[in-house]
Amino acid sequence: MNNEAYTLAAGDTSVDVGANDIDYKKALGADDGGLVDTAVEAIKGMAGKVVDKLDPLTEQYAGLFKTGLRTPVMRKPSDYGMDFEETWFPSMDGVPLEAWFIPAASDKLLIINHPMTCNRYGFPGHLPEYKAYFGGFEVNFLPELKALHDSGYNILTYDLRNCGRSGEGNGGISGLGLLECRDVVGSVRYAREHPVMGKMRTSLFSRCMGGNSTIIAMAKWPDEFRHIEALALLNVVSGPTFIERGAENLGLDPAAAAKRLDERCRETTGFSVFDFRPQDYGHGVTIPTFVAQLRRDFLIHGEKDGQEIFDSLAASTKELLWIDQSNQRFYAYNHFGQHPEQLIGWFDKHMV
Repeated sequence: MNNEAYTLAAGDTSVDVGANDIDYKKALGADDGGLVDTAVEAIKGMAGKVVDKLDPLTEQYAGLFKTGLRTPVMRKPSDYGMDFEETWFPSMDGVPLEAWFIPAASDKLLIINHPMTCNRYGFPGHLPEYKAYFGGFEVNFLPELKALHDSGYNILTYDLRNCGRSGEGNGGISGLGLLECRDVVGSVRYAREHPVMGKMRTSLFSRCMGGNSTIIAMAKWPDEFRHIEALALLNVVSGPTFIERGAENLGLDPAAAAKRLDERCRETTGFSVFDFRPQDYGHGVTIPTFVAQLRRDFLIHGEKDGQEIFDSLAASTKELLWIDQSNQRFYAYNHFGQHPEQLIGWFDKHMV
């Protein structure tokens, strides 16, 4: 088995967007309880609501997990000198999905899936209405797409359901991959049946919720992926780790926090937070797979969760990259736009 792990050491991060560390406990007000106590007092104003210090954290994640966050597609490939086509296709269950096809002079195609709160362009965290989310800086996938394109890869990248400009599905409820897996199948079918893309050799690059969706789709419908040659995953994650790490940062009981979030998720979406575990679907991933994870992620137990997900993958050829330049989760989404060499190298190696 080729099962390698290596580390990008912190260093030369001065130009990396989002590479600076933040003090999560200080930002949250966990040291003096100020922010948390204020939130608890505010929630107490809701009639009949029984609250403790877990409630602000629980409600924050329950709300995000319920509907995600639809954000604008602010940039386009032509801004970076790439010709492209606006296109669209149906998900496996018929939800209309908006996409870009960026052609290159080769027979190699990458289908790319984005994280929650993002879209095919990235995440406008530099805008005032989004600065409170995930570090307050912009995630821009276009430099990454250009690096892949300039290396000879055709690209199909699209907005998952309830994201960007794609249609609403399931009443706007997010499935954290359990519903969006149908979009991954839709994108693979569209490319396979397309008069141009259908003649190309195809691989996948999937980030966070897009990665969860891909892993789940491969386990549920393996026949749809028989022709896929390689896979890259970035920051895939299980649901419970968010609330468990958040509770720890507040000095609270992680197990109690996970139980409370599970109750709220069931009440708002019908899903259990313990349903959102790509580890349970890793047996379906059998093709060569490159996994990149932010090790010191302040939002989750990055190393523990990332290693478990990596270990669950059934691929006999797989590699794990630990990203150490920052503790901010969304830094990782800019990483390959700033350091694309290993991502490109993986696809070059497995799409020769």
